[in-house]
Amino acid sequence: MTISDLRNAAADSGAVAGSSNGTAPPSTRPKAKRTWRSYSVYAGLALIFAYCLAPFYWMLVSSLRRTADIFDNTLLPAPFSLENYAKVFDGSTMFGQALLNSLIVAGTTTTFALVLGVFAAYAISRLNFRFKSVILGVIIATSMFPGISVVVPLLRLFTDIGWINTYQAMIVPNLSFAIPLAVWNLTTFMKALPFDLEEAAMIDGCTKWQAFRRVLLPLAAPGVFTTAILTFIHSWNEFIIALSMINDPKIQTATVAISKFTGATEFQAPFGEQMAAGVIVTVPLVIMVLIFQRRIVEGLTAGASK
Repeated sequence: MTISDLRNAAADSGAVAGSSNGTAPPSTRPKAKRTWRSYSVYAGLALIFAYCLAPFYWMLVSSLRRTADIFDNTLLPAPFSLENYAKVFDGSTMFGQALLNSLIVAGTTTTFALVLGVFAAYAISRLNFRFKSVILGVIIATSMFPGISVVVPLLRLFTDIGWINTYQAMIVPNLSFAIPLAVWNLTTFMKALPFDLEEAAMIDGCTKWQAFRRVLLPLAAPGVFTTAILTFIHSWNEFIIALSMINDPKIQTATVAISKFTGATEFQAPFGEQMAAGVIVTVPLVIMVLIFQRRIVEGLTAGASK
């Protein structure tokens, strides 16, 4: 018997002795540590999840309370009531028209931002010209100005050209943020796509436009979806521009309509109606994110491993 055989026999006897004494083999101990570590990660994620959803849960619960019970601290409303939702869609609030206005503004802003953003991102990521980085930096810098800083100049400009109480008075300022966001996201995504695909398409007889439309654009679908959803959410939630440019209740958006809800008396705040309207405004965004969550993740992580 060789020395290596003796060492192997001693190792086997030690493993058997350890199992007979009730202790786990050394190879299984890190597995237990990894299990506790994974439990701690899940617990932390659960706390973050609860912290993020707590405001929405309380808004939902408050919207289902009666007006007399709006200040109760119970976790569930008792009894359940839909009177706040009925008041929200009362004809005096014009909240249904406000939702339609928000959809028009957000949808139009998203469409224009995507069309302009796709072509601008293609030019920056695929074409060779000087100062590309500078241009991209200037584009993203234009979105860093807070909305309140441009309200007064825009109000003066739109008053002179007769744009007050019009949809374009909300769409054009929204584009000042939406287009830089679209260009930045789509440029980063298109840079991760291989150039060989376009070259192969043009070798097969496609023009540059056909290669862009038939090859590059379908591959950029995850980035386009992500940019569209982010742009739509921002335009849907925009408040300060819509509040400043619109005085006509027929044109105002849902966020402005919520801020102008009034109670039965001058000193009464309609908390229940505002909570119900907040739930109605938030639910479409939640449904959209849940439906397209896979594409959102694909678009945000595209190119990270290349």
